[in-house]
Amino acid sequence: MFDLGKYADAILSSWGITLALLIALVLVTWRRSVQVKKALHAAEQRASKNV
Repeated sequence: MFDLGKYADAILSSWGITLALLIALVLVTWRRSVQVKKALHAAEQRASKNV
């Protein structure tokens, strides 16, 4: 393990916050992707019925 000295708390908390934010960003993006795919599928269904 690396010796972080007196800055260990600051460094580890920064890494933890960064990791949490990255995970949150991935989850939000994935959730939005699912919503957009459902909306696109519904729009395609409506468009195919009107033709």
